[in-house]
Amino acid sequence: MADGEGVRCRQQTNGDVKHEERDEGTSCPNFEQQMNLQRIRAEARRIHSEVVDQLNEELCAMFDTYINEIEHLSDRINTDGHLNFSSKSKKTKIGELPDKAFTTRRSLLTELFEVTHIRTIYHIFVAILIVFSLNTIVYDIIDKGRLVLDFHLMQWALGKFPKVISLWLCMKLATLLIVYPIFHYWSNNRKPGPMRLPDFIFLGIYVVYQTAFLVLPVLYIREHSMPPASAVVIATEQLRLMMKAHAFVRENTARVLAISDESKCATEGTEAGESEVCPDFSKYLYFLFAPTLVYRAPIQGQSIALKPGDKTPGTTPVIRWNYVVSNFAQVLACLFYTYYIFERFCVPVFRHFSQEHVTPKALLLSVFGCMLPATLVLIIGFFAILHSWLNAFAEMMRFGDRMFYKDWWNCTTFAGYYRTWNVVVHDWLYTYIYKDCSKVLGRKKRPMAMAAVFLISAVFHEYVIVLSFNFFYPVLFVMFAGAGFAFIFLTDKVNQGVGMSSCG
Repeated sequence: MADGEGVRCRQQTNGDVKHEERDEGTSCPNFEQQMNLQRIRAEARRIHSEVVDQLNEELCAMFDTYINEIEHLSDRINTDGHLNFSSKSKKTKIGELPDKAFTTRRSLLTELFEVTHIRTIYHIFVAILIVFSLNTIVYDIIDKGRLVLDFHLMQWALGKFPKVISLWLCMKLATLLIVYPIFHYWSNNRKPGPMRLPDFIFLGIYVVYQTAFLVLPVLYIREHSMPPASAVVIATEQLRLMMKAHAFVRENTARVLAISDESKCATEGTEAGESEVCPDFSKYLYFLFAPTLVYRAPIQGQSIALKPGDKTPGTTPVIRWNYVVSNFAQVLACLFYTYYIFERFCVPVFRHFSQEHVTPKALLLSVFGCMLPATLVLIIGFFAILHSWLNAFAEMMRFGDRMFYKDWWNCTTFAGYYRTWNVVVHDWLYTYIYKDCSKVLGRKKRPMAMAAVFLISAVFHEYVIVLSFNFFYPVLFVMFAGAGFAFIFLTDKVNQGVGMSSCG
C-alpha cells in the first residue's frame, strides 16, 4: 500500500512538474507579445504627439496669416466704410521677422472684468483693502486714543518730490528740444546716397546725448540722496525717455537712409515732402506721451522713405474722463494697498536687521515670511502700472491698442511669461534689439540675439535696483541673464515632455 501510494505520488508530482513546464512554455510568447504591444503603444503615442504638434504649428500659422490679412484689410477701410487700395500691405518674406502692428483692442483685464465671476476677484482685493484701512483706524483709536493716520513710510519713500519733478522736467525738455531739432536738421539736409562724414557726426552726437542722459540723472540722485521710491520714479522715467528717443531715431533713420535721389527731388518743394523725410513735431510729441515704446509713422503717400506697412494705432472716438478718473483712483488705491502690506508684514520683519546679528536661520525665516506679501505687491504693482496707469494715459491720448500685457498667469514656460508679462517693454526689446541683432548675426544665430535681449534687460533691471537702494546685490541680474535665460530652454523641454502648452 505504501509503495503504491508512493508511485501515485511520484506520478502526480511528475504530472504537476510537466504541467508547470507547459505553463511556463506558453507564458513566454504572451510576455513577448505584451512587450511588443507596449512598444507599439509608446511609438503610437510618440507619433500622435508629433503629428498633433505639427498640426498645431500649421494651424497657428494659418490663423496668424488669416488674422494678418484681416488686419491689413481693415487698414484699407476708410472712415466712411469704403476700401482704400492705395496703401498696399507689406508682406513678410520667408524667414523675416514680423513687425509690430498696432490694432484697436482692449486690455485683457478690462474684458475679463465683464465676467461676473472674474470681477469677484477684484471685489475680494477691494474688500481686503477696506479691512486693512479699518484695521489701521481701529488700532490707532484703541491704542493711541485718536486717529493718527501716520504715513511716515510713504512720506519717506516719496521724499524730495519737488526735486523729482524738477529733474523730470529737465529730462522731458532735453528729449523735446535736443533730439527732435537735431534729427530734423540732419534728415532734411542730408544728401541721398551712402553714409558720409556728416552721418557719422550725427551718430556720434546721438551716442553722446544718450550717454549724458544716462549719467547725469545718476549724479543728481547721488548728490541729493534720493529715497527709494523717488529714485525708482527717476530711473524708470529716464529709461522710458531713452527708449522713446531710440525708437524715434531708429525708425526714422532707416527711412531717411532709404530715400533715393528721385524721391528726394519729387518731394522737394512740396508741403508734404518735408514731413515725409521727418515726421511733424506733433507726432513726436504725441509719441512721447503715448503708452507705447515702439514708434510707427503714419502712411503719407507712396514715398520710398516710409514703410508701406506702417500705421498709427487705432484711436478711440471720444475721451471717457470718468474712465480716466477711475483708473487714476485705482492707482492711488494700489499705492495705499502697498503701503499697508509693507507696514504690516515687511517692516516688522526687517525692523531690527541693522541692530542685531543676522543668522542664516533668521534670514531664511524672514525671506520665506515675506514671500506672500511680496507676491501681493507684485500683483498690485502689475495692476497699478500696466493696467490702470497705462489705460488712463491711453484713454487721454485716444490710443487704441491697449494690449499692454497678456495672460501671463496661464504661462507654463519662462519664455511665455517673459513675452506676456510686460508687452510694452517686450515689444521694444523685440523690435530694436532682437530683430536688429538677428539681421546682423543671421537666422542661425538667433539664440545669440535672444541672449543679447536678456543681457540688456538684466542690466537695466539691476540698474534700477542699484540706483534706488544704493547697493549692488545682483539678484535680478542673475535671475534674468543667468537662471532666466536657462529656464527658457529648460521649461520648453519639460513642457514638451509632459505634453503641456505655453502661452504667448
